[in-house]
Amino acid sequence: MSSRRDDLIQQYAADIKGKFGQTPDMDLLTKVAIGLGPAIYNMDASKVSGTDGSELETVKKNFLLKKLGLTDGPQLMEGIKSVINTYGTSERNKHRAVVYYILAKHFKKESIYN
Repeated sequence: MSSRRDDLIQQYAADIKGKFGQTPDMDLLTKVAIGLGPAIYNMDASKVSGTDGSELETVKKNFLLKKLGLTDGPQLMEGIKSVINTYGTSERNKHRAVVYYILAKHFKKESIYN
C-alpha cells in the first residue's frame, strides 16, 4: 500500500518532468522530501510562494545557506528566481520539495543528501 508521502513524491516527480523537463532522480527526490519532514503534509508549508520576497529570503537562508552550505551572494537569489520562473509564475502550487530538489541540482549540491 502506498503511503501519503509516496503519493506526494510521485506528484513532485510529475512536476519535475512536466515543468522542468527533467527525469527526476527518485532517490534524491525522496531524500529531499524526507528532509522536509512533516512540512510536506502542511498545505501552507509545503508550497513556496514565488511572489513573496520574504518567503524567497527564507528559502535562501534556511535551505541554500544552512542546508546546502552555499556562500551568500546574488547568484543564490538568481537561482531561486530562475526555478520559480521555470516552475511558472502562474503555477500557484509550487511544491517546496520540487523547488529544493531543483535548487540542489542547480547548485550541484546533491551530495548533501548522500
